[in-house]
Amino acid sequence: MKSDRNHLVRVIRDDGVEDDLTRRCFSTYDEAYDELERFYADLCCSDDRVEYSIMPAELESDK
Repeated sequence: MKSDRNHLVRVIRDDGVEDDLTRRCFSTYDEAYDELERFYADLCCSDDRVEYSIMPAELESDK
């Protein structure tokens, strides 16, 4: 199966705010998931925890 390098993924905050993590593009879902896992590992349990989702990235040509 041919890999399409145009199918990148992004991490987005559920509250719509941008941060260092949401400004990055990842080559695969697994790469983005691993980065989120590292991010969450650094946090203590808290009610102020920000939720993230992994979504397909919009390409500049798609806009």
